[in-house]
Amino acid sequence: MRRFDNIDLRLLRVFATLAETGSFAAAQIVLNLSQSTLSTHLAALEQRLGGALCLRGRKGFRLTPLGEETIEAIQDLFESIETFQSRISQAPAELGGRLRIGTIGGIINSPHMALQHVLARVIDQIPNVYIDLRLGVPQDLELQVAEGTRDVVIGPFARHAPGVHYVELCEEPHGLYCGNLHPFFEMKDANISKDMIDQARFSVRAYRKLEDLQRIRHPRASGSIVHMEAQLMMILSGSFIGFLPEQSALPYVKNNQMRAIKQSIYNFSSQHYVAFRNIDKNNRIINVFVNEIINTYKSTISEVG
Repeated sequence: MRRFDNIDLRLLRVFATLAETGSFAAAQIVLNLSQSTLSTHLAALEQRLGGALCLRGRKGFRLTPLGEETIEAIQDLFESIETFQSRISQAPAELGGRLRIGTIGGIINSPHMALQHVLARVIDQIPNVYIDLRLGVPQDLELQVAEGTRDVVIGPFARHAPGVHYVELCEEPHGLYCGNLHPFFEMKDANISKDMIDQARFSVRAYRKLEDLQRIRHPRASGSIVHMEAQLMMILSGSFIGFLPEQSALPYVKNNQMRAIKQSIYNFSSQHYVAFRNIDKNNRIINVFVNEIINTYKSTISEVG
């Protein structure tokens, strides 16, 4: 009997997604992986299992007999993992546990999510919980929760991964900003032409580059960032214009360090979600966290109303 010690669960999830989507192209989109990376992961798993798992060609994508058996075994394995997690999540509160959270940068400025207050209330309810908080970009966070390396993630997720449950939180308005050292800062909006916008150095979000360019029909990017803190630095340098969440920009606008450019034209809102795997719906710690962040959002909305 062959032994399969230490098989990477990520490889199994990649193959399960490939089988579920039914094509390499679709799996690449869901997993946010390049074709070469996806092929490398599949080859590594096939080598470990000792045979081909799928075939692709003129007849299209199809699983081999080994691939079909592997998918059934993966489903059984994931069900067992779900059972394990469910039992542990129902353990007495004094046992505590680990909560691995992933979120985008700049969320501390959001009055609707107020993650720092949510964390405090979670710890009040589960004093022995171990909090593992990481920052990331939306695509990576979505992949991490689908793979199970993060328990719950928060962000503006454009692609909804299979096996992941998404709960709508709030819409975050964005504007186009310049710093007080930029030539646009002292100009009236009416005097800033589209040609001038096109000539300005434009800093884009690296993970949404094409979207940012399209929003203002800008011909090119002159810089890129991953976290909003980096975008703040780019704009405050006086060399770039760029999109920012209004809440992130607000303190600097109040201090006369930056301003929005043609806010009625250059604006958009991104929908934020809290996401976790379907198999974790009964996880006590995750439920406490999700309930607290939803209640925080509802209470801030009612206060504004």
